[in-house]
Amino acid sequence: MSFDDMILADLAAPQKNAIVGGPFGSNLVSKDYVAGGVPVIRGANMGAKWIGGDFVYVSNNKAIELSQNLARPYDLVFTQRGTLGQVAIVPDHSYDRYVVSQSQMKITVDPKKADVHFLYYLFSSPHQLQYIRNSAIQTGVPHTNLGILKKTPVRIPPLAVQREVASILSALDDRIALLRDTNATLEAIAQALFKSWFMDFDPVRAKQEGRTPEGMDEATAALFPDSFEESEQGLMPRGWKDGALGDVADTTRSQIQPEAMSVELLYVGLEHIPRQSLGLDSWGTAEGLGSAKSCFTKGDILFGKLRPYFHKVAIAPFAGVCSTDILVCKAKVHGYYSFTAMHLFSSELIAYAERLSNGAKMPRVSWKDLAAYKLVVPPTALATAFDEITLPMLVKITANVLEASKLTALRDTLLPRLISGQLRLPDGVGLAEQLYTGA
Repeated sequence: MSFDDMILADLAAPQKNAIVGGPFGSNLVSKDYVAGGVPVIRGANMGAKWIGGDFVYVSNNKAIELSQNLARPYDLVFTQRGTLGQVAIVPDHSYDRYVVSQSQMKITVDPKKADVHFLYYLFSSPHQLQYIRNSAIQTGVPHTNLGILKKTPVRIPPLAVQREVASILSALDDRIALLRDTNATLEAIAQALFKSWFMDFDPVRAKQEGRTPEGMDEATAALFPDSFEESEQGLMPRGWKDGALGDVADTTRSQIQPEAMSVELLYVGLEHIPRQSLGLDSWGTAEGLGSAKSCFTKGDILFGKLRPYFHKVAIAPFAGVCSTDILVCKAKVHGYYSFTAMHLFSSELIAYAERLSNGAKMPRVSWKDLAAYKLVVPPTALATAFDEITLPMLVKITANVLEASKLTALRDTLLPRLISGQLRLPDGVGLAEQLYTGA
């Protein structure tokens, strides 16, 4: 198979402003941002295959003023300063144009010469990432520029092969994205049910008004009372108890010293726990760790106590060790696992933890303070009923995390071989699935 050695500028579409950077500093400043309009692509919108996340906006008139700095669907966007090596594709939904910020650059690819998905994977490959790092300007904060980007060497196969390679890697990325989307849906369902039952007391209110509680069978509905009573925390369902998180949950303090850790032991740091997601998206190993770490078992709830406002709470999909800035939590009362997990994951508890954290630069919350978090404790039978519904969801989340990790490893193994031409998969997706399943 033949490859063509080119520079990136050779692959730009034959049109004006096909490969450009963001506007000069004073042409786009924070006072230009408005509540809605044309979205601006910033560093926060990078980090995944597709541009996304929370945007800031400029007015239509401002976008017209910055017309030479626009990106459109299927343009390829690169980071100029910040996290060098980031690359992402502009999606074809929601918006028909975007403004590129001062920290990004974009290219509109000539579809007769290159496949934009192939170029995304090419620029995600170890070889290309190393080139970006090596060619960066090291004065001050490492950065690159449009001139360097235009002259970046690229080695590409024929267009049909590009599309084949991109389809294989995209299929794996799509499966990974589907697993993560499924986890987000499961989390939302579990959170909604938790809030309805144990914070808003919807089933109790329904029975009090003579209505049948929605979304549950008669046996479950019978577990809820039909009235409220006064408590220290205000009205609570009759028969429930005033309590605190420490009544149903505890933290383990088992630690292990570096010399006792094997290099294969799995390690979770705060950097591995995503914000507002019960599923981990990565982890490491204990190799090279130089200080004591906390031990956890599969199913433990990992709560980031440093800067708790980052809302880093996850369910451990395996046993391992973690940073001592992570509290290892578990239910201490049978039947209250999901009840405990959802309280620790709730925005209300996170806000409480933020208020009670100590330290100006590195605020931390203690387990003592978390354990004192006030809540209403339902009877064991009701907590168990909630567990029976939501625990399978939480188990599925951890299973999906492990599945996504295997697919990610497969993609990362295939990517450099496919990009370089070392590996050809005539029946790409099918063979990729066979490699994954071991068939």
